[in-house]
Amino acid sequence: MNTDIKTIIKSKFPENYKAGHVFKDLISGFIVALVSIPISMGYAQIAGLPMIYGLYGSLFPILIFGIFTTSYDFVFGVDAAPAALTGGTLASLGIMSGSKEAMLTVPVLTVLIGLWLLLFYFLKAGRAVKYISVPVMGGFITGICLEIILMQFSKLMGGSAGTGELPDLLLHIFNQLKSFHTLSFILGISTVIIILLFRKLLPKLPMSVIMLIIGGILSQWLELEKKGVKLLPEARSGLPVPKLLHINFHILPDLAFSALTISLVIMSETILASRSNAIKDGYDLDTNREVLGYSLANITSGVFGSCPVNASVSRTSIVRQFGGHSQLMSVAASITMAIILIFFTGYIPYLPVPILTGIIVAALLSACEFSLLRRLIKNSRSDMIIFISAMLGVLFFGTVYGVVVGVILSFFAVIRQAVSPQRTYVGIREGHEGFYSLRAHGDARPIQGTVIYRFGGNLFFANIDTFVNDIEDAIDENTRVVIIYASGINNIDLTATDRVMALNKSLRKRGILFFVTHNDGVVNKELISYGAEELISSGVIRKDEEEVFDFIKLKPPYPLAETNPYHIDE
Repeated sequence: MNTDIKTIIKSKFPENYKAGHVFKDLISGFIVALVSIPISMGYAQIAGLPMIYGLYGSLFPILIFGIFTTSYDFVFGVDAAPAALTGGTLASLGIMSGSKEAMLTVPVLTVLIGLWLLLFYFLKAGRAVKYISVPVMGGFITGICLEIILMQFSKLMGGSAGTGELPDLLLHIFNQLKSFHTLSFILGISTVIIILLFRKLLPKLPMSVIMLIIGGILSQWLELEKKGVKLLPEARSGLPVPKLLHINFHILPDLAFSALTISLVIMSETILASRSNAIKDGYDLDTNREVLGYSLANITSGVFGSCPVNASVSRTSIVRQFGGHSQLMSVAASITMAIILIFFTGYIPYLPVPILTGIIVAALLSACEFSLLRRLIKNSRSDMIIFISAMLGVLFFGTVYGVVVGVILSFFAVIRQAVSPQRTYVGIREGHEGFYSLRAHGDARPIQGTVIYRFGGNLFFANIDTFVNDIEDAIDENTRVVIIYASGINNIDLTATDRVMALNKSLRKRGILFFVTHNDGVVNKELISYGAEELISSGVIRKDEEEVFDFIKLKPPYPLAETNPYHIDE
C-alpha cells in the first residue's frame, strides 16, 4: 500500500524534479491564486453568477485537477470559453444573469458537464485529440488567446468585458470607445508593456505580483476610484459549502444538450493546450486520465455552486514564466485561494481592474504561438495555412468550430501528402559514396542513360499517376535503365500494381530495362497476392543498385551526365 502511494506521488513530478523546484512551484501557485482573482470573478459574472463564485471555482476544482492530471504545469480554473457558453445558455433559456434562477441553474449545468466528461472518460474519447497536428494546436491556442484578449480589451479602457466571436468583440470594443477612460487605459497598457519588457530583461522577476501590489498602492495613494478607475467589487469572506442541486425538469433536456456542447469544448480545448505544453517539455499525457480530472473538477465546482471550469492558458503561461515544475503548484494555488477567502477578501476592492486586466493580456500575448507561426511561414506553406485557419476558425466561429476547421484541413493535408509524397531523382556526387538528390545537391549528376527515382510513400490508386508521370518525364532518347529506389514504399494496392506491370511492359517494348530496388518483403507478398509474380520472377525486383549494375554489366566509376538538369544557378 505504501509503495502504491509512493508511486502515485512520484508520478506527479517530472523525472528531473529537484528540491529547488519546490519553492518555484509554491511561488507559481501563489501567483496563480492572485491572478485568478480578477480572471475568475470576471468570468463567473459572464457565466451568470455573482463574482464571488469565480473564487469558489478556483479553490477545490483546481485541487481536484492537480491530483488527477498527468500534466506537470497546466492550470485549470474558471475561464473564458465555458463561461461565455454558460452565459449564452442562460440567455437562450430566458434566465437573467445574476438572478436567483441563474444561481440555481448554473451549478446543475456544471454537474451535467462533469457527467458528460465522465462518459467521455469511459468511452476513452480523449484519445482522438492525439491525432490533431501541431499546427492545429498552435493555431487553436493562438486563436483562444487572441479571443480572450479581445474579450478583455474593453476593460483596459475602463469598460466591460465582451462576449461572442470576432465581429461581436470588435463591435463591442467600438461601442465602448464612447466611454473611453484615459487614466484606465494608461494604467492597463502600461502594465502590459512593463510586464512584457521585464519578461525579456529580468524574466525571473515576478512582475505580475509586483504590478498587483503597485495597483493596490496606487488605488489608495491616488484615490483611483474617485478618478473613475474601476476597482474590483467587495467579496464576502469564508469558504464555500456544498449545496443541494435544484433541478428544473422542464429545462433539463436543454441543459443536457448545452452541457454536451460545453463538455466537448472543455475536453478539446484543455487536451490541446495541455498536450502542446507536454510536447514542448518532452513528455506525453494520459489523455484518458486528463478527461477524468476534467470531469471530477467540474462535478466539484457544481457541487459548490460554481460555474464550469477548464483550461487556463493565461495562468499556465504565468506558471511557466516563473518556473513551475509540478502540480504542487495547483495545491499551493488552492491553499492560497482558501487563505484569501478566509482572511483577505477585504483587500480585493483595492485592486484596479485595468491593471489586473493588463496582467491577463500580457500573459495571453506570451502564450500565443507566434514563434511556431514564424517557423511554419519559413518552412511549410500548407502547415502555415492550417495554423492560420484554425486560429481564424476560433476567432470567427468559436472553439469547437475552430478545432473542426483545423482537423478538416489536417485531414486534407494528410491526403495531399499521401497523394504527392516526397520524391526525387538521385545521382552521384564525385568523391562521395552513395546516391544523392539531384534537386538538393547541385554537384550531383545522374548516371548516363540511367534514371534512379526515389518515391517516399505507399503506392495506391490516388498517387500512381504521379509515380508513372514522373518516370515518363525523366525518360529521354538516351535512357536505357530505370531504377526505382523503393525503400519508402511499404504498401501497394491493386490499382498501383496493375499500373506498375503496365509500365514495365511499356518500358521493355522501348528497350528500357525497369528495376525496383530496396523493396520491402511485405510489398513482395502483396505483388504476389495481386497476381504480379512476374515482376519477381523476371528479375524486376532486385536487392539494390549494385546488383542491378552487376546485371547490366555497368562497372564503377560510373559514367556521369555532364550536367545536373535540376541544378539552378543562384
